[in-house]
Amino acid sequence: MVRVLLAEDDTAISEPLTRALRREGYDVTVCGDGLDALREAQNAPDLVVLDIGLPGMDGLEVCRRLRAEGRSGPVLMLTARADEVDTVVGLDAGADDYVTKPFRLAELLARVRALLRRSTNGPGSPDAGGIRIDTQARRVFADGTELQLTAKEFDLLRVLVREQGKVVSREQLMREVWETQWFGSTKTLDMHVSVLRRKLGDDAAKPRYISTVRGVGFRFERPEDAA
Repeated sequence: MVRVLLAEDDTAISEPLTRALRREGYDVTVCGDGLDALREAQNAPDLVVLDIGLPGMDGLEVCRRLRAEGRSGPVLMLTARADEVDTVVGLDAGADDYVTKPFRLAELLARVRALLRRSTNGPGSPDAGGIRIDTQARRVFADGTELQLTAKEFDLLRVLVREQGKVVSREQLMREVWETQWFGSTKTLDMHVSVLRRKLGDDAAKPRYISTVRGVGFRFERPEDAA
């Protein structure tokens, strides 16, 4: 059974969310404190759902410590703050995705399913301008150095590298990485691309790997092709 750790101190949110997750067939453990959540995470749940505003230790710090310990399992952040700065901070802390309160249960459950579905199919990319992807181990190396990517960053890079040289539309990326038909804002995608670029040592103004094609999507290029 898939095990979900839910760290949320507001019972008005945690109780209905727990019931919904259990209806989906997940084994749910609930913590109302950041320190308790960090301790419970040592049992390696399949997914961690973290409220940012936890007492004891906030969700961002819990996420940072989990990543520092080498735990690469997916983390979904719950936040009441929707502005861009807080979102980027959450992604930088190692979160794979975020949902802003108030949220619809159907949307949150769709995000949970997307995070838990970790594809390991398809060939690796032994030569993509110094980027090598091991799809079976879900590891990425840039010029021989392993990059610490979240699950969403890995999936995003995998799709872009698979289609290298081609423009990948925003709609395709949302469909493949987030497993959703997206008709509104793609700010979540933009945030992940921004963080991924920084980890690749890329520069949005003069990209080495990931170029933005305005109004369409993104294109992964070998450095020599982009020159």
